[in-house]
Amino acid sequence: MTIKPGDVKTAQLHAYLLGSVAPRPICFASTIDSDGNMNLSPFSFFNVFGSKPAILVFSPARRVRDNTIKHTLENVQEMKEVVINIVNYNIVQQMNLASCEYPKDVNEFVKAGFTPIASEMVKPFRVKESPVQLECKVLQVLETGQEGGAGNLVICEMVCMHIDDEVLNANGQIDPDKIDLVARMGGDYYCRASGSAVFTVPKPNTALGIGVDALPVHIRNSKVLTGNNLGLLGNSTSIPVLTEILEDTRFSDLMKTYVHDTDGLRNALHQYAKDLLDAGHVEKAWQVLLAG
Repeated sequence: MTIKPGDVKTAQLHAYLLGSVAPRPICFASTIDSDGNMNLSPFSFFNVFGSKPAILVFSPARRVRDNTIKHTLENVQEMKEVVINIVNYNIVQQMNLASCEYPKDVNEFVKAGFTPIASEMVKPFRVKESPVQLECKVLQVLETGQEGGAGNLVICEMVCMHIDDEVLNANGQIDPDKIDLVARMGGDYYCRASGSAVFTVPKPNTALGIGVDALPVHIRNSKVLTGNNLGLLGNSTSIPVLTEILEDTRFSDLMKTYVHDTDGLRNALHQYAKDLLDAGHVEKAWQVLLAG
């Protein structure tokens, strides 16, 4: 399928975009108007874009169905302040309730059952139940269009950050399982970023990885190893030297089983290496691949 803007209705394009550009973190924005009326609403067009200064951007887009704008946008244009509350699994249903389009004078804190607590450096209130609350000054609002679906990029500078100590590990870092974040996908779908859903990918070394193109041909053209497996091997800073025969039962059994079958042995060793790579044992995987 190939889609160009204008070829389909905006609502359909909107659905494809949200289904593919996902998961998206959620900005649970607390604002007030000039009369002090509170507003609380979630937005998944959101991310962090710098740390010095600490810049966050979210977009209360114009509604696709009727091209109206949201109370949050009116408030940040008027008051130039916002608190971005981070959403975790414990509050996702209440957050969803706060997304209802209540009239302007209705307080979503009350409707959704949240506890407002005073901020230190801005006027909007924080959500007590949120594990992280970011007090922000609004620097600029960039309007990307006038039609339904157009974005309004609210560029914020974070001036104060509050973190619940309960989500920190022994080293004072945020623990993904303790904070238990959720993110928005397409339609009614969300995802939960904790437990088995969280995995690690080692960052590239400061020394350059050799690259997939530098792998031995039989490894690079393997019918067993996946792109992820090759990427992990290619992130090595050099091809290791095989120094000794592996003292490993599985390896020994394979060598005996396929003693007269060169192609079968290579595929079997590549499968063994794949299992090792999938488990994060890169050095041993290299030894298996080189020994074969």
